[in-house]
Amino acid sequence: MPRLPAISAKAAIKALDQFGFKVYRQTGSHIHLWNEERNQVVTVPNHLELAKGTLISIMKQAKLERKDFIAALKE
Repeated sequence: MPRLPAISAKAAIKALDQFGFKVYRQTGSHIHLWNEERNQVVTVPNHLELAKGTLISIMKQAKLERKDFIAALKE
């Protein structure tokens, strides 16, 4: 299983955008992304560096495999 890199919220949002998630609102320091096809919401905290556990939680919310998410980060 590939290691998770240390990334910012901005990089995570950019990667999620490739899977059809679009920013639709922000509440405080949390950015909510919506995928209309999947009818699904993912919440990303707006931090300069996301913790590994937070990244794992984001991937679970988005129902993405770790390898797919990491590949989207590299694009």
